Amino acid sequence: MAHHKSAIKRAKTNLKQNQRNTSYRSMLKTRVKKVLSTNDKNAIQGELNKAYALVDKLAAKGIIHKNKAANKKSKLARYASSLS
Repeated sequence: MAHHKSAIKRAKTNLKQNQRNTSYRSMLKTRVKKVLSTNDKNAIQGELNKAYALVDKLAAKGIIHKNKAANKKSKLARYASSLS
């Protein structure tokens, strides 16, 4: 356990940030599952836009790596184009 005041504060803030990041990652997984479970070509575009926005937001915040964001978006785009 930390003994210095600054180290105690860092431990607390790290814990809060970890919980926040975990929540964001969970939100991303849910959004991706919604897109992949959609079978209608017309309905998928709205879900796809929401997923893209979330992926870009998380990559900008550094919660996920930019290459992982690109891979997610590519995977979703491939799925959407396969619904024709």
